Amino acid sequence: MEWVNESEVREFVFLGFSSLAGLQQLLFIIFLLLYLFTLGTNAIIISTIVLDRALHSPMYFFLAVLSCSETCYTFVIVPKMLVDLLTTKKTISFLGCAIQMFTFLFLGCSHSFLLAAMGYDRYVAICNPLRYTVLMGPGVCVGLVAAACACGFTVAQIITALIFHLPFHSSNRLHHFFCDISPVLKLASHHSLLSQLVIFMLGVFVLVIPLFLILVSYIRIISAILKIPSSVGRYKAFSTCASHLIVVIVHYGCASFIYLRPKSNYSSSQDTLISVSYTILTPLFNPMIYTLRNTEFKSALRKAMSQTSFPVH
Repeated sequence: MEWVNESEVREFVFLGFSSLAGLQQLLFIIFLLLYLFTLGTNAIIISTIVLDRALHSPMYFFLAVLSCSETCYTFVIVPKMLVDLLTTKKTISFLGCAIQMFTFLFLGCSHSFLLAAMGYDRYVAICNPLRYTVLMGPGVCVGLVAAACACGFTVAQIITALIFHLPFHSSNRLHHFFCDISPVLKLASHHSLLSQLVIFMLGVFVLVIPLFLILVSYIRIISAILKIPSSVGRYKAFSTCASHLIVVIVHYGCASFIYLRPKSNYSSSQDTLISVSYTILTPLFNPMIYTLRNTEFKSALRKAMSQTSFPVH
């Protein structure tokens, strides 16, 4: 990417935790522990799926990609945030801000489409179980992930280019702890209604289209589950979808609150709180939601742990 901007603003100052000056060291310890635990949890999930051949199925392939994506997502935001909590000068360069926004948008948008792909995987598994291995072959799975990444890359490129080609001549005080769309856009000296409309429509595309596809998948899934005569069979079929539904609700709930509401309702304090949840807590809880509810994964994890442990004589 090549950025051409003749603005007077050369760096941005983060003010996301400025009102909590006395608690910043405590926040650093809490966020660091959560971050390390997130990295460890995701590393265990990815390595277990890679090493255990019993987990080499489309569902676990998507789960491994999800864990990898969320690990990368935290790399973009959390280390810089942790450093800023211990320093008095909480700044980021103009180009660094653009790169950070592009990367987190790319990963976040790809995440939305990845959840839609996971919904389709559950639909095929429940509604077409006999053709599951054919319909969800390796080529299809890789293609769905590639399509999700391509959509995320395109949307991130357009939004970041639109925002960082705007003039920034006034304040550089960013009321957030990373370069998110609304706080950066608020600092632009002026921006056209067209650019705001394009950004909003891209947000609708990233959130509404995948959510619509997920809803269609689950309408068909629920219809198929209701036709199962056994209550045990219905419970087992639905339990395979419950984890995905929980992650979908959390992801789209937070993202819709941030990106699809009117800009007149913008609140930096509310956005900071919600952003902490989806940059620190969500990447921690999402993989745990999937694994703790999954007996097959827990069995594979116990097997991996027993193979790596040393017998005591």
